[in-house]
Amino acid sequence: MKTFQKLGQMPIGLTVPAFAILLVVFGIPIILLFLTSINAPAFSATNYYNFFGQPANVRVLFQTIEVSVVATVICLIVGYPTAYLIVTASRSVRITLVALVIIPYLTSGLARTYAWIVILGDRGVINNVLLQLGVIRSPLQLIYNTMAVYIGMVHIMLPLMILPLVSAMMGIDRSLMAAARSMGARPLTAFWRVFFPLSLPGVRSGSLLVFVFCLGFYITPAALGGLRDAMLSTFIAGQVTSSFDISRIATSAFILLAIAVAVLSMLGLDLAGAQGRAPTSARKSWVVRLPVFGMLKRYFSEFLSPCRAKLWTTRLYQAGDNSRLSNIVGALFVLLVMVYLLSPGLIVIIMSFSAGAFLEFPPSGLSLQWYRSFFSDPSWNGAAWTSIQIGVAVAILSTIVGTLAAYGLNRTHPRLRGLLTMAILTPVTIPVIVVGIATYLGLVNLGLIGSTTGIVLAQSLGAIGIVVVIVSATLANFDRTLEQAAKSMRASPLQTFMRVTLPLIRPGVIGGAVFAFLHSFDELVITSLVSGYSIRTLPLKMWENIRNQIDPTTAAVSSLLMLVPVLWLIVLYLTWWRSRPRDHRSLPELAT
Repeated sequence: MKTFQKLGQMPIGLTVPAFAILLVVFGIPIILLFLTSINAPAFSATNYYNFFGQPANVRVLFQTIEVSVVATVICLIVGYPTAYLIVTASRSVRITLVALVIIPYLTSGLARTYAWIVILGDRGVINNVLLQLGVIRSPLQLIYNTMAVYIGMVHIMLPLMILPLVSAMMGIDRSLMAAARSMGARPLTAFWRVFFPLSLPGVRSGSLLVFVFCLGFYITPAALGGLRDAMLSTFIAGQVTSSFDISRIATSAFILLAIAVAVLSMLGLDLAGAQGRAPTSARKSWVVRLPVFGMLKRYFSEFLSPCRAKLWTTRLYQAGDNSRLSNIVGALFVLLVMVYLLSPGLIVIIMSFSAGAFLEFPPSGLSLQWYRSFFSDPSWNGAAWTSIQIGVAVAILSTIVGTLAAYGLNRTHPRLRGLLTMAILTPVTIPVIVVGIATYLGLVNLGLIGSTTGIVLAQSLGAIGIVVVIVSATLANFDRTLEQAAKSMRASPLQTFMRVTLPLIRPGVIGGAVFAFLHSFDELVITSLVSGYSIRTLPLKMWENIRNQIDPTTAAVSSLLMLVPVLWLIVLYLTWWRSRPRDHRSLPELAT
């Protein structure tokens, strides 16, 4: 009790468990990794000179940057209009579309990559359909090339672009657009001069997330790309499994980390200032400032001003701005995006019920043979049970530690809170292969390589950050006067937390636990480095089968993994909405 009271008086103390795990497993090892890359204590840049002195390394590095940039641009081009159409839809349609975007986001990335292998393969869905229709005589080379890599990466990253954009656009006051229209601005002008500048924070956040995650992509390029499509993360993983030259590994990892940090520093810092400058910078492009263009613009503006005046008076008080054609085009665009996000999973689910010896679409017959194979094969169900056990352990550890950290951060000074939160989120915001290498070194020093405890600690690094974000968002809307009221009725700090604070933030805590479990259940890159070939989780088993053989049982496993997010969303819905009426009874109970 006294310990809790002391921690309550010094909230930053509640972050100690989170930072202890972060420091021991990740913080100290990544410092040692950097010192290794510069040949400490000699402190030379020889390793970096050697890296850039090899043309193959430079080609892989530039290819990694190119693929990441192109994938980010494609996600932005597709994601921005999708997010805009979602926000402008009716409330019920908007909720449905957001749920349809969240489902693939929560689905296993490995399962979605496998879905594209099934679709794009030589005997995949597309080639089989074209062969049956007589359009082609031999299978097209749709896989193991750069285009397949882009298709898979954009499919996985697109929800990560859409969701921040939707969040930013939902906070824009729509009356500003109406005010611009009332002053004679055309719909497109009002959009570019008002709406788009205000949505730039969402563009920045989504682009940063997608680019940084693409930098560390390992599974999708390795599964869908060819030898010429290798990225730096694949290069690093190959060094780990082959020579394990720690100096070369550390150098490659920190070059990748330096790119991510540089981009985050340029675009991710000073968000308030960037936001404030956005409308001014977006006001005129370099083309508009050209003298010839300005003169032509003024001429046509004067020539068309009478026509614009008539259109303004007729459209000013119309109920809607969108024509019927634009509504149809927008609906078709959103439909195509949803088909792109959801159809690979649906195809795999349908094919998993195939009665043949091989996967086929559409199935010639229906059977549960591949599901029976999964549940009867000890290697499959054993790996699944291992993943469940590790996932539960990670969820429990990260929920407890992350909730305490979020509670402590919520009660610290804003500047210190921002710095500490950034530190906790470091394993989430840098390339995952770098986190995996540093974690491997940390667990080697602890002697936990190849142990369940080591895997739990490694996976908890990202899970703790996820819990902190979710619980902090819940605490942001928490009314702290309720705690003061409880203390005024002589409730101890522990009683106040357990009977007032915790019930009110329970939906966020449960949500954090759910996302922590999903994070652990789908984690592959870090687990493959620290498992030591002695522990096989379900993603590791799936990855081995995908690389070595196309076992139809993998389709059944992927189908089960795709149903997990739906079940979790149902759990979150029931927890969130059914807990609210009971929350208000927490405070009166203290008086009894």
